[in-house]
Amino acid sequence: MPQQTRRQIFEARQRKRANTIAAISTIAVFAAIILLIPLTPGWENVKRSFFNGAVFAKTFPGLLEAFVMDVAIFLWCAPLIAALGLAVAIARDLRNPALYPLRLFAIAYTDIFRGLPVILVIYLIGFGIPGLGLPRPWNSPYIWGSLALVLVYSAYVAEVIRSGIESIHDSQRNAALSLGLSGGDAMRFVILPQAVRRVVPANMNLFIALQKDVALLSFIGPVEIFRQAGVYKSLMANFTPYVGAALIFLALTIPATRYADYLMNKQSKARS
Repeated sequence: MPQQTRRQIFEARQRKRANTIAAISTIAVFAAIILLIPLTPGWENVKRSFFNGAVFAKTFPGLLEAFVMDVAIFLWCAPLIAALGLAVAIARDLRNPALYPLRLFAIAYTDIFRGLPVILVIYLIGFGIPGLGLPRPWNSPYIWGSLALVLVYSAYVAEVIRSGIESIHDSQRNAALSLGLSGGDAMRFVILPQAVRRVVPANMNLFIALQKDVALLSFIGPVEIFRQAGVYKSLMANFTPYVGAALIFLALTIPATRYADYLMNKQSKARS
């Protein structure tokens, strides 16, 4: 086993010291929270309204069932967002003058849907299109609410992919063209494979946000976890179902967020 240098020994000691201080300070903060919050005058009322064990046990299974709808909406929106976002990103990178109107449309699309709040787009599409008097199932809030999410998130995904495309040096595109590849083949076989790998962590964060924003569809009718929690809150005059819904979201989003951070760190180490 190779002997450590003095610098390596010093750095190891510094890391150990920093980790010890971080652990002590974290324990102190959590201990203060656990000990001080129950001493506040209104803690019993808050505990009864938000952390009621009996209400939690009674409503949690129903919240899990409602969460299946959130997952289903996410699963059919995610591939559509990825496909549309990729198409818009490629359209924004078009360099043929004859295709400039398509590029202009892509620019307008990303500017509009990145500039509008998600909930506003959901309201406009979710209430506006069914108001045309379409027959079933085309008046379903599930369809038009999902369309609103697809339109908004595709604009963000497109910008992330475009940033990945622009991060590839033009010399690679020129080299591909000099080898006889067409512009489309250069994009398909040279530029996109590299660009997509570079933007996977950023797009994962967007899809984590999408999973949370599915709850916004409750405002136009779908009975998913947020609306179900609201129903339980009204029936039982208690806010604990909202805490249960929050725990279900966290159980899904925290591991996904940590995995996205892992990918970003791995990517950073590979570049350094």
